[in-house]
Amino acid sequence: MKKFFKGFVYAARGIAHAAATERNFRFHLCAAAFVVFFAARFYELSRGEWAALLLTFAAVMSAELFNTAAERLADKVSPEKDELVRRCKDCAAGAVLITAVFSVGVGAALFWDTERFSEIWRWLCGEWHRPVLFVIFLAAAWCAVFLPEKFKRK
Repeated sequence: MKKFFKGFVYAARGIAHAAATERNFRFHLCAAAFVVFFAARFYELSRGEWAALLLTFAAVMSAELFNTAAERLADKVSPEKDELVRRCKDCAAGAVLITAVFSVGVGAALFWDTERFSEIWRWLCGEWHRPVLFVIFLAAAWCAVFLPEKFKRK
């Protein structure tokens, strides 16, 4: 039983490592947070639509984790430049791109509604503090995604 629960610790450690070291993983986390907020606040998604949305988040973030694992392993096995290793890393990155592009398609299918966009805009501008908070949250997300790169050890 103890071994079983240790697996969760290892998995959490891997996710934390990706969040700490991978800019794109942090971007996907922030994007998912914004999508969940707006979906919960302005859309009445069915259980199936929520399931599709959550599976889409899982697919993109899992692809990022697989890509990170492939890159780390490839760099360990072959620290020097190698054409086959480059192709493997490119394929892993391509898998992330495919899931990310199709997640945009899922988002468009679930959320594209110009009347709803107008409603969101009116809500956002309805009280003075909402656009201020939105900009603050966007700035915080930008910092979470990009600033850790500035403090990486070379």
